[in-house]
Amino acid sequence: MPVFDFNHTPDTPSAPAACTYTVFYSSEDSASPEKPMLILDNRARAWAHHSCGVFTNPRDQTAFEFELEEGSRTTDILQIDARFVSLLRWLGENRIHVRLSGENRPEGYAVYRIREIAFVGSGKLSAEDGFLQFMIERLLASSAPPQEETDEEEAAGGDDMKLTSLQSITDFMTCAGRTMPDNIRLWARRNLAVARSHEVSPEERRHAQRALSTMMNIQWKNNYFEAIDPTEARRILDEELYGMEKVKQRIIETVIQINRTHTLPAYGLLLVGPAGTGKSQIAYAVARILKLPWTTLDMSSIHDPEQLTGSSRIYTNAKPGIIMEAFAMAGESNLVFIINELDKASAGKGNGNPADVLLTLLDNLGFTDNYIECTIPTGGVYPIATANDKSQISAPLMSRFAVIDIPDYTLEEKKIIFARFALPKVLKRMGVRPDECIVPEDALQAVAELYQDTTGIRDLEQAAEHLAANALYQIEVDHLSQVVFTPESVRELLA
Repeated sequence: MPVFDFNHTPDTPSAPAACTYTVFYSSEDSASPEKPMLILDNRARAWAHHSCGVFTNPRDQTAFEFELEEGSRTTDILQIDARFVSLLRWLGENRIHVRLSGENRPEGYAVYRIREIAFVGSGKLSAEDGFLQFMIERLLASSAPPQEETDEEEAAGGDDMKLTSLQSITDFMTCAGRTMPDNIRLWARRNLAVARSHEVSPEERRHAQRALSTMMNIQWKNNYFEAIDPTEARRILDEELYGMEKVKQRIIETVIQINRTHTLPAYGLLLVGPAGTGKSQIAYAVARILKLPWTTLDMSSIHDPEQLTGSSRIYTNAKPGIIMEAFAMAGESNLVFIINELDKASAGKGNGNPADVLLTLLDNLGFTDNYIECTIPTGGVYPIATANDKSQISAPLMSRFAVIDIPDYTLEEKKIIFARFALPKVLKRMGVRPDECIVPEDALQAVAELYQDTTGIRDLEQAAEHLAANALYQIEVDHLSQVVFTPESVRELLA
């Protein structure tokens, strides 16, 4: 692990105190005694596992002032994880009282947790500790900042806390500004200036603060993707989908490509097939394999491009568009974007074509929302679109996807899907044991024949629901211990 030494010796007695620490670079996503946030000098004495005190400004003295029963005692910081330099400086400048959790080791007192306490001499945690933990989690989830930037803002990670007030946004920018891409960080500074200014209208300040809150609560990740286990990916696909070998093969190819390049493929997936054939289920399975959050966009309900791009802040009721809100809902910039009914995207009824907006999202060159007024990086977005009729999709849109045609299921496939997937899932949900509701082979054949002319498997799932509910009724009302369906009873119940 490379270490940069910032040690220097004062030239005169009046020079500021020597910087005592070295900065080390780590991308660990958690802290422990073996992988601490910082190390304090413990040569003079061993420090308690839980120790309270305050940081002094690392820029001036690089130390921690322990609060002990016999009084205070200051010790030097020896090493700091590069991601936490600005956070410790902020804690020191604001004289925030904290409780350290650490372990005495040969190299020093290794600190792996920092909590804010309510007041001096108290072990009670402050209400503001939530904000501190939010920033620490952001920093731990980030990569180390470039070496020349360690004495500026830092890097990022996640929590369910939201940054809404100007003070929390300001503090976050100070301590974890390096969590954001350069253009977004500069954008945030400009909008923060607007939100604080008394030279603009209250409406402009409100819009700036709303835009800041949206952007600050998105974890802006880099586009490096860890390797994925193809065997586990195949297990998930087999668990979620029956058959569909062509689809599974394409998804495993995507996994192998990610493992080689550590980036997402240049093209997303377009799944084309009849309604009810499991297209959305495939998309959810891919998100699960990639370990990414997912969001959906239903193109059949989009009639105006402004719904996607947001409206300009010149309007009183302006707001971000659906795409930007999807990023905010996911809470991070890397996600699976599921675009349902892509073949409906060309039916715009407003002042343009919603399909044209999608092109900028799919090109991975960045997406600009009219309300946010900033280019959003989209290199971590993996689009999966679904459609019933690909002839209705424009050529430019089609060229952004690898197209997979999904045929309807055969009668034999429907029978297997009903027996192995639909019925067991419904029985489990209703709390009915498999030995209480039995559908023999001839009854399965009757179910499949009833729905052989329907597309997809949604009718099969409804049939499973109907049979299971009828079995439960007979068990509870007629006090049967077991219900065995026959072809005749199936046809009578489902016809």
